[in-house]
Amino acid sequence: MKTIQTQVAIIGAGPSGLLLGQLLARKGISNIILERVTGDYVLGRIRAGILEQGFADLVREAGVAERMDAEGHVHEGVELVVDGTRTRIDLKELTGGDVVVCYGQVEITRDLMEARQAAGLDTYYEAAQVQPHDVKSDQPFVTFEHNGEEYRLDCDFIAGCDGFHGVSRQTIPEDVRTEFERVYPFGWLGLLADTPPCHDELIYAKSERGFALASQRSTTRSRYYLQVPLTDKAEDWSDDDFWNELKKRLPEEIAAKLVTGPSLEKSIAPLRSFVCEPMQYGNLFLVGDAAHIVPPTGAKGLNLAASDVATLYKILTRVYETGDRRYIEQYSEIALRRVWNGERFSWWMTNMMHDFGTEVSNSGLEGQMFGRFMTSEIDYYLNSEHGRKVIAEQYVGLPYEELKEY
Repeated sequence: MKTIQTQVAIIGAGPSGLLLGQLLARKGISNIILERVTGDYVLGRIRAGILEQGFADLVREAGVAERMDAEGHVHEGVELVVDGTRTRIDLKELTGGDVVVCYGQVEITRDLMEARQAAGLDTYYEAAQVQPHDVKSDQPFVTFEHNGEEYRLDCDFIAGCDGFHGVSRQTIPEDVRTEFERVYPFGWLGLLADTPPCHDELIYAKSERGFALASQRSTTRSRYYLQVPLTDKAEDWSDDDFWNELKKRLPEEIAAKLVTGPSLEKSIAPLRSFVCEPMQYGNLFLVGDAAHIVPPTGAKGLNLAASDVATLYKILTRVYETGDRRYIEQYSEIALRRVWNGERFSWWMTNMMHDFGTEVSNSGLEGQMFGRFMTSEIDYYLNSEHGRKVIAEQYVGLPYEELKEY
């Protein structure tokens, strides 16, 4: 077995693992990334594209913001539509200047990959049998196989950025971790197309036919979503069926401007709220989807991963600068505070903007009360400046929390 060494072992080469590695490297902290699939496969994942103010600033701190700042589309507002009535949430005005940036996750990942390669930092793609060991000790290590050879990676800390199905969370004993989950009774059917967006800002629409989202990746590439039953399959929906249904759920004046075209990608994603506590076990830290999943309604998934990265990056930097390991004890508490806030906002937006249909109608008066509650929520939050401000502040993201000093 070949033994290699680094300060921080990062499991997972998605945007959170790559961003953490880039930030640490700029502080002189060595790191090696292990990824079970190829780089091309990672770049093939079609994911979110709305970056909170804090995330965009973190990308700039990592020194990989040139293309984001040149090609990203700044959104100063977002529209919520209920039964055809449009309400614009003016993010910039209501938050005192904060905005979001529309820049696809694939593009962020590509920028980070190129920066890592240019810096000569080690990444082992197609690493098999990755397994953390002795994470409660002061000498943790990770074993893996690469190109038919067995490796042992000695390190000080392990960052588990390997997603919901990764090995990192499973390394925490079942009697130590608590997992919270809420599965929603519908999914999102997404379609990506090389067509200009139907609007210059995102549109979240609720109608009697269900929820729809008009999003974008660039001025020439659009991403649209429809709420569909969990029993549906992507292949059940032709492109024409999708476009026709989307037009029925969007405001008439927006539907009239919709440019249709062949789909580049079409898939259905189930919706769930999921949190694992704690997010730290010894010298192992869970980051992003390894610890939490949100329904995409609030655009929080990638952004919560970025806030985990920001917290862990600050902690590890402080540990290596001061030699005081007590800083690592703050990670789970700080990260979970922001995670639960993002989970709550995403859950609330999902409840408010979706049609729960049969689930509500089959639950008697309690279900009818839920429907009335959501109607009241919409009425208050969209027709009150205070309500719109709450939405705006949550949507652009709260400031990253500072560490407690010792």
